[in-house]
Amino acid sequence: MSTPVSVKVSSRHQIALPSSARHQLHIQAGDRLLVDVQDGMLVLIPEPDSYVSHMAGLGRTVWSGTDTDAYLQAEREAWSETSSNLSSD
Repeated sequence: MSTPVSVKVSSRHQIALPSSARHQLHIQAGDRLLVDVQDGMLVLIPEPDSYVSHMAGLGRTVWSGTDTDAYLQAEREAWSETSSNLSSD
C-alpha cells in the first residue's frame, strides 16, 4: 500500500491529484473520475472509456462448467410455471 498524501480543498471545493497517484493510475488531463463515498472515505475511480469493453468477459468464470442451454431451458420452464400459477389464482 502506498503512503497517503495530503491535499488541500480550494475555496472552489477542488483538489489537485498528486502526481504519484496520477502516474500510478495513468490519469491524464481531461480524463473523468467516478466519485464514491464508502464507509466515510472518498474514493476516486478512473471512469473507463467504454463500459462495454471494460466489463467484457467478467461473467466468463460464473458460467464455466455450466450447461447454459440446460440452464436457460430450466429458467424458461420456471417462467411458464409461475405464469400458470398466477393465472389460476
